[in-house]
Amino acid sequence: MIRRLHLATGLVLFTYLLTHLLNHALGLISLDALAVGREVFLAFWRNPVGTVVLYGALLLHGGLALAAIYRRRRLAMPLWEAAQLILGLAIPPLLALHILGTRLASEFFGVDDSYIYILLIYFVFSPLLALKQLLVTLVAWLHGCIGMHYWLRLKPWYPRAVPYLYGAALTLPLLALLGFYVAGREVARLAADPAWMAAAQTSIHPPDAATVSLIYNLDTAIIVGLAGLLAAVLFARWLRLQLTRRRGLLRITYPDGRQVAVLPGTTILEASRGAGIPHASVCGGRGRCSTCRVRIGAGAAHLPPPSEAEAAVLLRISAAPTVRLACQTRPTSDVEVTPLLPATATPLHTLARVAHRQGEEREVAILFADLRGFTTLAEHKLPYDVVFILNRYFATMGAAVEDAGGRIDKFIGDGVMALFGVDGSIDAGCRGALAAARSMAARLDELNQTLAHDLPEPLRIGIGIHSGPVIVGELGYKAATSLTAVGDAVNTASRLEAMSKELGAQLVLSEPVAARSGADLSSFPRQEIELRGRTGRLTVVAVAHVLDVRIATEGSV
Repeated sequence: MIRRLHLATGLVLFTYLLTHLLNHALGLISLDALAVGREVFLAFWRNPVGTVVLYGALLLHGGLALAAIYRRRRLAMPLWEAAQLILGLAIPPLLALHILGTRLASEFFGVDDSYIYILLIYFVFSPLLALKQLLVTLVAWLHGCIGMHYWLRLKPWYPRAVPYLYGAALTLPLLALLGFYVAGREVARLAADPAWMAAAQTSIHPPDAATVSLIYNLDTAIIVGLAGLLAAVLFARWLRLQLTRRRGLLRITYPDGRQVAVLPGTTILEASRGAGIPHASVCGGRGRCSTCRVRIGAGAAHLPPPSEAEAAVLLRISAAPTVRLACQTRPTSDVEVTPLLPATATPLHTLARVAHRQGEEREVAILFADLRGFTTLAEHKLPYDVVFILNRYFATMGAAVEDAGGRIDKFIGDGVMALFGVDGSIDAGCRGALAAARSMAARLDELNQTLAHDLPEPLRIGIGIHSGPVIVGELGYKAATSLTAVGDAVNTASRLEAMSKELGAQLVLSEPVAARSGADLSSFPRQEIELRGRTGRLTVVAVAHVLDVRIATEGSV
């Protein structure tokens, strides 16, 4: 509820600022356009409902910010979060005089706080106040844009919209300030006419000296009061920490053996930040993105249960029972934690993921394919030609795998590794792997015909297929992260591909794959072989020409 209130009040204030800047931009047209825009603006915000919503949002948003400071066990935070906090705290004292001189003066002293009144103050009577208003406008806009960015960046569509939103974020305040400046220069020009100035003052009914003095005194009192309130929050926070220290410290242990001693009630994310340990947190510790998630080891039984909001996020990403959000988990005793994402995690990691992407044991079919004699061929080709031929080969083989329902795991040199049955049954995976092998052989023949003038001899391929239990998950670093499989079955499939040359076959597949594929392979020789690093013998089927294989379900895979 607190997070929702913070977001809702922030959106109200950002909308107010947005419409205010749009109104300012009309100054580029004329003073009349500026006045018409103000009428629309006031109709929306200066009514009983709009007033309660606006000033209620202002007070509640500020109060929630102070409450967040109080709740923090540590003040260490990322630079962007510190900047947003400091900018937010600077807005009320910078804005107070403007509110007092417009809304308060209008409601209680009969002042017509029109744009003529405001522009006369900023461009004729007190230009220094114009600089202050310029500063608060930029501070408020930057504070709001930071908040909007770190909220919207979790949305799947946001990366595509960033260039347009970024352009708007730069253009709008520029147009608003230019409109305000142009209108101000026009008012300053008109003010040089005594008759116009006398008529303007009669219409505005400006505050007298006593009222102006009262407004400035109230501004000073508000600034002092805000400073005192912030000091009181910091003192209350310090006092709470002193009382908490009497309960002793607890230790959070990280995978490298490093231990961080913290006060009870400190979140795991706060502990990481305070100790300078890099820890992912796309949303800044607001419990929305899930990138700070950790696996809990020893001490899990003594953790407070996840809140409803945390539980919803964990459910969204299909997290295991031992996984918690570091920004929401406050250990009460010693605990061991393992961050599950790199500190450089991006918003892409916030998307819901199926279990096997996080790491799961599954039975899949693995296909390895390798070009025969390509190293020798490449020695007599220019580098450009080698890259061209390989890219054509990879595109052809990749299409064959995908059309058969498989996933390209990786390209290794001139070899290909593919997985089948990751999202389905092992039987379907074996059928798909065999269908892919046939398609690869057929498409390689077509590629050889296309490249006949570029190749001294046709490209030849060796394929190995095996199935078995493997660990499937996303492994790697930064951009090199991909879904892959590790385990004995992967090594076996690779060795079957290597044996295809020794056996004089285009395809070597293990008996489990042959049995589950549904293909009639009775006419192809079977033999038992020994594989290096593997105990026992494995029965395999050697197929000299893959296109001789007939699959009963061909066309449906």
